[in-house]
Amino acid sequence: MKLFLCGDVMTARGIDQVLPHPSDPVLHEAHMKSALGYLRLAEERNGPIPRPVDPAYLWGDALAELERAAPAARIVNLETAVTTSEAWLDKGINYRMHPANIACLAAARIDCCALANNHVLDWGRAGLLETLATLHAAGVQTAGAGADRSSAEAPAALPLEAGGRLLVFSLGTESSGIPAAWAARADTPGVDWLPDLSAASVARIAQRVRAAAGPGDRVLASIHWGANWGYPVADAERRFAHELIERAGVDLVHGHSSHHPKAIEVHRGKLILYGCGDFINDYEGIEGHEAFRGDLGLMYFPTLEAGSGRLLSLELVPTQLVRFRVTRAGTADARWLCDRLDRESRRFGARTGLRADGRIELQ
Repeated sequence: MKLFLCGDVMTARGIDQVLPHPSDPVLHEAHMKSALGYLRLAEERNGPIPRPVDPAYLWGDALAELERAAPAARIVNLETAVTTSEAWLDKGINYRMHPANIACLAAARIDCCALANNHVLDWGRAGLLETLATLHAAGVQTAGAGADRSSAEAPAALPLEAGGRLLVFSLGTESSGIPAAWAARADTPGVDWLPDLSAASVARIAQRVRAAAGPGDRVLASIHWGANWGYPVADAERRFAHELIERAGVDLVHGHSSHHPKAIEVHRGKLILYGCGDFINDYEGIEGHEAFRGDLGLMYFPTLEAGSGRLLSLELVPTQLVRFRVTRAGTADARWLCDRLDRESRRFGARTGLRADGRIELQ
């Protein structure tokens, strides 16, 4: 059972402006008042970007990789509201994509969007409800957000050709910038918010997994946690990931929030991705944190044993964002990514190696 996973997909601001149906570019940020400003920065860095682009443009070389790998399910963390709502929240940065641009997700045949993150409610609860309606109308399943607590906590259920389903739970933490006020309530829209990474939280998730999972089902926990920059993995995060595997029946932990890839671990045969980095964003041309190479990303293709969820292999495809488009990373950049992954992952007993074809594999 091969899957496609990646980190944050941010189709807002500058990227929304180059798509066929741009939103009003007005921003409410301290240092940028128009989304066109991010487009200008990117063009100053790497040259002109056509307008409007085809919805498939953003994915670039990733589309050929997806066709080659033929994953059974394609899962991303969609870190933007998909809405025309004007009810923006005063939080510094607000991401939204016009609903008429939803074809950019269809172009990559995305099956499921994890939504428990710190931008899905940037345009209020009305914006969240429109996001959900737009995604569902496009045939994209969602997890981690809903019109009430029950729907926010319900997993997406993706059918698998081998039988059974992949259940996707999406969870968000305060450490990633999600305020407690965004938590879904019994009668209030919101996200599946984790108050802490305690044993009690593990027990609640375990109860939900037991209630939802049937024979042959596999379970993925997609978690938005931690700061945007920095490689360290908090002890509490590692302990929580281990306990999800040991006590809650989770087969794969899909972590994100960091703007760059972080360590990989295999615990009791199950894969933990502590931070998958950004995959699509409009940060091209923004200065600061260059040491982390935020322009580089990864496509994660884990293959699991269908009957047990045990990791059989993990292939990673290094990418680079150039002119708002995913491209295959060059040899030097792929080597740089591989070396950083290896450095961070060896602390947890995992190693990575660069293959002759420019792809990285977990060893």
